[in-house]
Amino acid sequence: MALVTGASRGIGEGAALRLAAEGAAVAAVARTRADGDHRLPGSLEQLVAAIRSDGGKAVGIPADLSNPSLDRAEIVAQAEEELGSKVDILVNNAARAFYQPFTELTEKRWRIAYELNVWAPWDLARLVLPGMRELGRGAIVNISSGVAEPPDLPPNRASGPTMTGCLYGSSKAALNRWTSGLAAETWDDNITVNAISPEAAVMTPGAGDYVNLPPESLEPMETMCEAILALCIANPQELTGRITYSLSLICELNRAVYTLDGSELLPGWQPAEIDPGRLRG
Repeated sequence: MALVTGASRGIGEGAALRLAAEGAAVAAVARTRADGDHRLPGSLEQLVAAIRSDGGKAVGIPADLSNPSLDRAEIVAQAEEELGSKVDILVNNAARAFYQPFTELTEKRWRIAYELNVWAPWDLARLVLPGMRELGRGAIVNISSGVAEPPDLPPNRASGPTMTGCLYGSSKAALNRWTSGLAAETWDDNITVNAISPEAAVMTPGAGDYVNLPPESLEPMETMCEAILALCIANPQELTGRITYSLSLICELNRAVYTLDGSELLPGWQPAEIDPGRLRG
């Protein structure tokens, strides 16, 4: 059973659909319960209905993972009770990105970013690990960002989001570091722990609020979600502890990219068709 956070829209929604297409029961977690509850399109009710209409099994769990008083153990317990199995896949996708100059960032925003981007995935991983160890298998995939990498300094001065990415970038850098550390600890448990970022950006409903990149640098939702799926089913002795990028991983594994429903190949985005100049990993 897969637990996916931030699943009402964007990468979380896409990952949930792709995993469901491969037969996983999906517990989708997000703040937006129903259409109209958020200014952006997408909701848990819409996602769950889509999965069920295709014959899949899914449950929506409304929750604000940035709330420090939230009992995340109740989320895991509800998912396991309603879907009848332990969580063996955890996709930590929910995040909040703030792009502001360092001196303009408030303590409130710092706390939101680290609660949602670092502590929530850490806490959920801590909660599902006992069940994974009991099952003898598991996969944890943390969705990161290229902004975690240190920016270029003069004379190759950084530009764009990197220039105001102190808060978001540092939270994702922390996520990356504990990803590799936990992977080392779970090496003997048949549990993979990896972090993956879009090569540049996936144009999700919310991404327009944060990025202003030329269309040719964007990638489709399908490539990111295919890479996530690859990490969810990876051999723990071969692919764990990686901090990687979507297109780079697809090319490395020579993995075919399918539509989110798994029914057909995505034209123009197969490994041999991806421009090597785009790759960062």
